[in-house]
Amino acid sequence: MKKKLILALSLLLAFSMALAGCSDSSSGGKTEGGSKGKEDKLEIFSWWTGAGEEDGLKALLKLFKEKNPDIPVQNAAVAGGAGTNAKAVLASRMQGDDPPATFQVHGGAELNSGWVAAGKMEPLNDLYENEGWKDKFPQSLIDMVSKDGSIYSVPVNIHRGNVLWYNKKVFADNGITPPKTFDEFFAAADKLKKAGVTPLALGDKEPWTATMLFEDILLGTIGVENYTKLWTGEVPLDDPGVVEAAETFKKMLSYINDDHSSRNWQDAAQMVGKGEAAMNVMGDWAKGYFVNDLKLKTNEDFGYITTPGTENSFMVITDTFGLPKGVKNPDDVKKFLSVLGSVEGQDAFNPLKGSIPARTDADQSKYDEYGKQTIADFGKAELAASLAHGSAAPEGFVTKVNQAINIFVTQKEVKQFVDSLKAASGDLKK
Repeated sequence: MKKKLILALSLLLAFSMALAGCSDSSSGGKTEGGSKGKEDKLEIFSWWTGAGEEDGLKALLKLFKEKNPDIPVQNAAVAGGAGTNAKAVLASRMQGDDPPATFQVHGGAELNSGWVAAGKMEPLNDLYENEGWKDKFPQSLIDMVSKDGSIYSVPVNIHRGNVLWYNKKVFADNGITPPKTFDEFFAAADKLKKAGVTPLALGDKEPWTATMLFEDILLGTIGVENYTKLWTGEVPLDDPGVVEAAETFKKMLSYINDDHSSRNWQDAAQMVGKGEAAMNVMGDWAKGYFVNDLKLKTNEDFGYITTPGTENSFMVITDTFGLPKGVKNPDDVKKFLSVLGSVEGQDAFNPLKGSIPARTDADQSKYDEYGKQTIADFGKAELAASLAHGSAAPEGFVTKVNQAINIFVTQKEVKQFVDSLKAASGDLKK
């Protein structure tokens, strides 16, 4: 009897092990393509999970699969506006020497003062040479993804941060024209408030959205040159222009929705789409949301204009991907980056994302009226790097600014706010 029991247990154990072997699968993202092991999968790490951006990513991955059918792809996207959650996951993995094959990172300080300075990225000069990209991307953009003469990532898109979106019916019903100046904005806001309409929708459940609003006010107050000099220390953070921008910010906050702190950026955009609010300041990924998720028509249901005072300026946010050190499949990563940086890749991704191509030779016929206008503006406007999205200044400084703005939105103390910015300036040199 004892021998039979031992035999039965042995068979059960063997059967369990066989089942475990048959059900081996990786976690964290969807895998597409061949049947290579986990270490050979091309893990694409991003925060593109929302309407428009997810569609763009899927189109990009589909194109890559068509060109590289033998390379399995793992879409390792992590949800969260502006990468709030994804960046935390990425930091943990990079510090643990477990980098994804490639990851989304904003060009500028987020890339250069962060991962490049930490010695975590491989240079891509050879890829740029082989692909003939040096004259296909604007030099100012290549500079944003370069450090000490080496290029470290490939831009897939350009987003514009200084856009004011508005509900066309609400504007028409109240006899309002799109405001180009702060005075025009406040006149329109007063009229809307009197009519019982929320003038400005804000969703700052994640503080970067309020930081975006402030950086656009700052840009419209002091201009591109002085705005840029703030992050190099050439203009102090308690400059009279900063104080003036803070005062304007305070006044603008008196026109926002009461439940702003419980809403995210999509909620705020939805308020405009539904006519519950008249205006929203957000990057042009909002256009992808309006069109793809809310099924609204550009220049029929919603309109757009640059934020007050920034008509000839362009707040740049660029999503890029690079090659982390220590990955097991660097050649496959470079194949993905080649598709990412190609005309075909950029034109598959950007019309769905709501952004414009980073390349200067993309097919403009694939873009709607907004896209065509933004492409033209990008070629002639003065460029400013976004603070809220990590391009203008190091992460430590941006974190402190977000904290200061979070307090300011509640307390509206201008001196305290400006003092907080000044106190954080030491992090600009890191």
